[in-house]
Amino acid sequence: MLIARNTVVTLKYNVMDTDGSPVDEGAAPLVYLHGGYGGIFDRIEEELQGKGVGDALEVKLEPEDAFGEYDAELVAIESRQLFPDNIEVGMQFERGSEDGESEDALFTITDIADDKVVVDGNHPLAGISLMFSCTVTGVRAATAEEITHGHVHGEHGHHH
Repeated sequence: MLIARNTVVTLKYNVMDTDGSPVDEGAAPLVYLHGGYGGIFDRIEEELQGKGVGDALEVKLEPEDAFGEYDAELVAIESRQLFPDNIEVGMQFERGSEDGESEDALFTITDIADDKVVVDGNHPLAGISLMFSCTVTGVRAATAEEITHGHVHGEHGHHH
């Protein structure tokens, strides 16, 4: 069976930055529903279309194909008083929008100094080009329930 819309694809994969440093060594297989359901970056999904078990590929993902460009406007300096006493650099928190309309954003604390805290709403891999390497290890037809729900069920997939 070849990868096409509404197939469940299993990949053995790894991700490195363009300097060859590991970003994700793919300890567990990546399993996703193929066909525009958002389970994998669009660029990778396009490259996998029509491939079969045993096929391998390497895709260079520019920032716009992966986690986006780094946006300096997503970095803010906040008063230390807005945070609990036990915060540390690297901690993450969700911040809702002030208008309550847009999605919550995930922020990372990047610095704490005296009475100020620096928070960054960029994904940690924003602005970085990545090399995604994979081998297709499985392709099967998706179930009607998986298609309706828009994601894989069962092992390595979503459980209800």
